[in-house]
Amino acid sequence: MSRRPAHIAMVGVPAVSHVLPTLEIVRELVARGHRVTYANDAPVADLITATGAELVPVASTLPVVDNDWPEDAIGAMETFLDDQIQALPQLRAFYDDDPADLYLYDIGGYSARALGESQGRPVIQLSPTFVAWDGYAEEVAAPLWQLPGADAYREKFGRWLTTNGATTTDVDAFPGAPGTVLATIPRAMQPQADRVDTGTVTFVGPCFDIRSADDRWSRPAGAEKVLLVSLGSAYTRQPDFYRRCLEAFGDLPGWHVVLQVGRYVEASELGELPPNVEVHSWVPQRAILEQADAFVTHAGMGGSSEGLLAGVPMIAVPQAVDQFMNADRLVELGVARRLDTDDATAEALRSALLELTSDPEVARRSSELQSEARAEGGTRRAADLIEAALA
Repeated sequence: MSRRPAHIAMVGVPAVSHVLPTLEIVRELVARGHRVTYANDAPVADLITATGAELVPVASTLPVVDNDWPEDAIGAMETFLDDQIQALPQLRAFYDDDPADLYLYDIGGYSARALGESQGRPVIQLSPTFVAWDGYAEEVAAPLWQLPGADAYREKFGRWLTTNGATTTDVDAFPGAPGTVLATIPRAMQPQADRVDTGTVTFVGPCFDIRSADDRWSRPAGAEKVLLVSLGSAYTRQPDFYRRCLEAFGDLPGWHVVLQVGRYVEASELGELPPNVEVHSWVPQRAILEQADAFVTHAGMGGSSEGLLAGVPMIAVPQAVDQFMNADRLVELGVARRLDTDDATAEALRSALLELTSDPEVARRSSELQSEARAEGGTRRAADLIEAALA
């Protein structure tokens, strides 16, 4: 392992759920004396610069602000491809004159792989979600290539690869794993985990540390139990669901409720708040979960990982994309109940909470999975592996 100060670049996308899992790794690398530049868009600049990294502004065309993604899979993939095609010249404008010693990149920021390969520098993918396994190409990818628009997408991707300086020019191989992948999720959340190539992929587990004053939260005096309700950052325009939560958990004896509603809903829209409920647009989720007894989550991979790391039972209310699969996985692990939005009545929510928090087997499994997640090493192990790649 090398502690020689190096220039490490992180290339991401401006989706908060993809940025958050990288921040403590970046902070740790900066603390170890490395110069870290982080290429991303202005809306997430404050999150990045707070780590001590230098922001490299790269405008993104991804619809993360209004969450207006194409409904079809090929359309969504092309949205990412178009974004990376226009991002690469922006990256080159900075890194051609000031190349990094190593490039880290989010799964959506794969133009960094092309840049790193063209410069002959090592690249490491940081995956905030599950990774491909042996047989993934046949079981998952192959059916996608039969969808309308797939041939045109592959042709566009191929043309870009042959002209951008990358050494990996195969359309099937390039979006996948380079030589090293650090998966910032618990291995327990990985589908087909026994079929993942551990020579390429290392599960370092969740990298959500608590360091700054902004990440502190105090359990109210007299609160016997604490419940956190959060649908993450993207799918929070849900005032009806929040009202059902108030009906379900408001004035529930012994429980204090922290409700995060996001930027699209005002507390005033929810009516009179019960005295045991506090409502915020944003909360330090990790800090609260460390003191919580249960968690209502949309089952995004970040939230699911944080819940496992905190060892709390979860009510999973999936909203979109991989959240349905994650919710089912949490149920399989024995630490959650799944309630789809239409089924999440006040009665169902309350019953699920009381059943989960009174079940000794749920408590045992939550503690067991928490220990496994912590043993994966988290932030420090990720930083160690990055420094080893520098050596």
